[in-house]
Amino acid sequence: MTSTADHVSTIDQLRVRDFPARRTADGWVESGPGFHVADLRVSEDFWDADLSRVEEVLEEFEAELSALDQVLTLRWGAPDVLDLTDSLERSAMGEPVPPPLDTLCGYVPELRVWRVDGRWVGLGVGQGDRELPFQLLVAIGEEGTI
Repeated sequence: MTSTADHVSTIDQLRVRDFPARRTADGWVESGPGFHVADLRVSEDFWDADLSRVEEVLEEFEAELSALDQVLTLRWGAPDVLDLTDSLERSAMGEPVPPPLDTLCGYVPELRVWRVDGRWVGLGVGQGDRELPFQLLVAIGEEGTI
């Protein structure tokens, strides 16, 4: 299991990484013009899991998100909360949603967002479907894209 310090290190590395000209993925990081999205932690899937196990893992991921939130809040101040419901509704109606929100809105209900040095840093916990793994993720984008 990775630590909060490991997650902060990953976030710091991604904050300074250049954005590519087109969408790419290198395993744990998806990047594109103006953004990076990385899984900080991914759970097991839940195809045959009982509900108590799902709840237990969700609580672990939310606790990890809260710990990271506290560290980053000490560093950058309190985050904004970005509800992705509107992005999901626009996407479902075929309206354009800017990346990476176009992908994230399908499985992350909200992001905690800090604005730092001309970029935004968002943290969230998501799950694509009931049977799929939970993901603790960071998204980084150019200021003005959200």
